[in-house]
Amino acid sequence: MTLIEIRELTKRYGPVCALDGLTVTVRPGRVTGFLGPNGAGKSTTMRMLLGLDRPTSGTALVGGRPYASYDEPLRHVGALLDASAAHPGRTARDHLLTLALTHRIPARRVDEVLEETGLASAARRRVRAFSLGMRQRLGLAAALLGDPSVLLLDEPANGLDPEGIVQLRRLTRRLAQEGRTVLISSHLMSEMAQTADHLVVLGRGRLLADAPLDEFVGESASLEEAYFALTAGSAEFTHQEGTLS
Repeated sequence: MTLIEIRELTKRYGPVCALDGLTVTVRPGRVTGFLGPNGAGKSTTMRMLLGLDRPTSGTALVGGRPYASYDEPLRHVGALLDASAAHPGRTARDHLLTLALTHRIPARRVDEVLEETGLASAARRRVRAFSLGMRQRLGLAAALLGDPSVLLLDEPANGLDPEGIVQLRRLTRRLAQEGRTVLISSHLMSEMAQTADHLVVLGRGRLLADAPLDEFVGESASLEEAYFALTAGSAEFTHQEGTLS
């Protein structure tokens, strides 16, 4: 099994503690929703999992190893953190082909992921002409390119139209059913309610919940209601009768 194992992970930026002793295990075979208000530490956690930032203390391992120790990381971990990462002057296909060549991934895989993410008809268009939703699809295609056992997706539905969101939901659930480890950070409660099997919730850098979706919702009317009840003291803004205060 390819686990994501986070142990006592702490990150400080001067006097600010962005992550405070986080310990959690993300398991394969299910979609894990990664939730929390802005500033809760979700993106910081993902960046440290991918070796883009160093922890002040603690460990973040994928498959028992630091991400940086993999010679060809795309074959093991697929990540979507920034939809603007592709060079605007390249075509979608050239962007993916460059990634494939540097990781010894067969070129045929490029066409497979373009088809899988709905970009086959736009494969030879330059990225600068892409909408945000198309850039998201390209980022997802890059994450899938190496057929990895672990997927880390940060707000993957951002900019997608309703059809794209449904396709994303089906894709991530299928990947989890194949035995992969899928971690999705999102603010879309309604989508997480339909996609996630398990939830990890952060607030002000600390773990607030680590539970199956049904258990987390409990007797609440919805995931949204349960989420607001748990994170009310951790949000930058407070949810009160439809207002921000």
